[in-house]
Amino acid sequence: MNISYKWLQDLVDLDLPAEKLAEKLTLIGLELDGLHQAGDDWVLDIETTSNRGDCLSHLGVAREVSVSTRRSLRLPESELPHEEPDRDLVSIDDPDLCHRFTARIIRNVKIGPSPDWLVRRLEAVGERPINNIADITNYAMHTLGQPMHAFDLDKLAEGRIIVRRAKQGESLVTLDEVERKLDGSMLAICDAEKPLAVGGVMGGFESGIGEDTVNVLLEVACFDSLSIRSTSRELGLSTEASYRFERGVDIENLVRASDFASDLIAELAGGEIGEFADVYPTKREPARIDAPELRSEVLRLSGLDVSQDEIERILSDLGIEKLSADSYRSPTWRHDLAIEEDLVEEVVRIAGYDTIGEELPSGGSAGEYQPSEERKRRLRGALSTLGYSEAISYSFIDSGHQGVFASVPSLGTSESGDFVEIRDPIIEGASMMRPSLLPGILDAVKVNFNHRNRDLKLFEIGKVFVPEANETGLPLEKELLSICITGSELLSDRENAVRKMDFYDLKGALELVFDSLRIERPQLRPCKVSHLQAGQSAEVLEGGSVVGYVGKVNDGVSAGYKFKQPVFVAEIDLESLLKKSEEPPAYTSLPVYPSVQRDVTMAIKRSVSYGDVRQAITGQGFELLRNVSYVDVFEGQGLAEGERAVTIRLDYRSDERTLTEEEVDSVHSEILKNLASDIDFELR
Repeated sequence: MNISYKWLQDLVDLDLPAEKLAEKLTLIGLELDGLHQAGDDWVLDIETTSNRGDCLSHLGVAREVSVSTRRSLRLPESELPHEEPDRDLVSIDDPDLCHRFTARIIRNVKIGPSPDWLVRRLEAVGERPINNIADITNYAMHTLGQPMHAFDLDKLAEGRIIVRRAKQGESLVTLDEVERKLDGSMLAICDAEKPLAVGGVMGGFESGIGEDTVNVLLEVACFDSLSIRSTSRELGLSTEASYRFERGVDIENLVRASDFASDLIAELAGGEIGEFADVYPTKREPARIDAPELRSEVLRLSGLDVSQDEIERILSDLGIEKLSADSYRSPTWRHDLAIEEDLVEEVVRIAGYDTIGEELPSGGSAGEYQPSEERKRRLRGALSTLGYSEAISYSFIDSGHQGVFASVPSLGTSESGDFVEIRDPIIEGASMMRPSLLPGILDAVKVNFNHRNRDLKLFEIGKVFVPEANETGLPLEKELLSICITGSELLSDRENAVRKMDFYDLKGALELVFDSLRIERPQLRPCKVSHLQAGQSAEVLEGGSVVGYVGKVNDGVSAGYKFKQPVFVAEIDLESLLKKSEEPPAYTSLPVYPSVQRDVTMAIKRSVSYGDVRQAITGQGFELLRNVSYVDVFEGQGLAEGERAVTIRLDYRSDERTLTEEEVDSVHSEILKNLASDIDFELR
């Protein structure tokens, strides 16, 4: 918003240099984007926030200058009569969209160029001079903040104005000579036959002021902000007028603005002032603000100790009326004042942000993470130590994912066929809210594959959404954890040797997750899941309840993502796990004596899981056996149909001495002998 320094001087007693004025305005919250000289004038480029529509004029800025400098404000005055017409000059059919409408007749005007002083002022604020009538309406808008429009009275059917909603199918050629289709949601300024203007946005070309105009109808009105914003967006047409109406204008300023412009038309275009119509269906009262503890709130929220008298002076200078000891009324030009905190802000910014002390607040302790956040931090740290990277993907996905991925059971459906649809997507092609984290993390895998990153370990923590309404009537939200692995990794015990990651690596990651949350490790149970490969998929059980799924992405889903290597994924209900109480960590001293490892490769039936083998070994209760871990699995040549070779590692250690080979061999043989009675296997 460009503001002329000389223009401001017409409205407020101002003797500060332009540079000092710029600093003053910045200190009270009006940020300046620039200051430049224009002839013998200075122009301030003020960045106006959306809630301060009152500052979109020289009068609005002059009010701020008046309050901050304690200088007198000069409002334009007029002695024009307000002679009512002898007929209905204006009728409002939709008072919800048009709150007030004034119209003044001015006859026998002479259209021509504007005087030099007016041209210079308009050019200083970026307006292009057109003719004296159009220039006067623009000048009045920049002076008082009230958009207005001048019609050629002789081009109005029956010489009257009807303010109504546009009819379906109506169109209008606007002043920019573009034909625009109107609909029933838009407000139109019409005569007895047709639309003349899009209310609050732009006038029509046919009824506009031309070189042959003699008689003028000057419109000054107040329209509904939301309606103007909607119409402007629908038509793709933003104007100086719509910009101001969207932010709100002063409904009590209409008559002053009309008189101001009419006086100038009479002076510069030789017009004769005629009838004046003011249609104001329902008077709108400004907001009443209850502020029983205003002074103490100023101190509490800002640290400034402002006296009650100073508070009253500041509010009075701002036009805020005191109704009682603890209530106030905002001025009609301030639509942003509604609650006590708004008054606190006004007092503090005028008293001066620069006067707030630098003393640190006393007392209090450093903040801590909530227990659930602390557990998630441990989870992230644990996965990071295994080489996992955290992915963060969009919550919006393409509708093509509908029905592809099974949801975790706690979401109330086994297949994610129902999506929360987004009414007005901000990203093209992303019209649904995700019911699963898998589309996002698999998209991340695809992007990495395209950049030739074939070895990946990823995880994501995020919210998912399903349409089943909860008690608030909103979609159900759940926080899930997804994990994904693909490709190879280096072996820890062999230099530069790699191995393919598989289902068991993902199972190990899940166990680490449960360990980091300090809850009992999960059990896995084979199952069928829509997006996972049959025979390589399982339910994740915690305390007997299914909290997620783990397995290999099936061929159909892999083909859709154009994957050329196996990808393994897990998705669990993290929100449910975080509600489980933590098991207190148990202290275990570091081992003093070395362990001895024995690897065993055995051919077993596919129906026998690694978990079955591990349970059969650990269940024998040998004290020297400290751990059983998975190493590798092989399927293929050299094995009978329906068999696979599984390699496991057994760790032996004593807390009292270093074990001998004979002791280890004895226990190891006994374990394998006992295992043979529980599981049918063949050593390889």
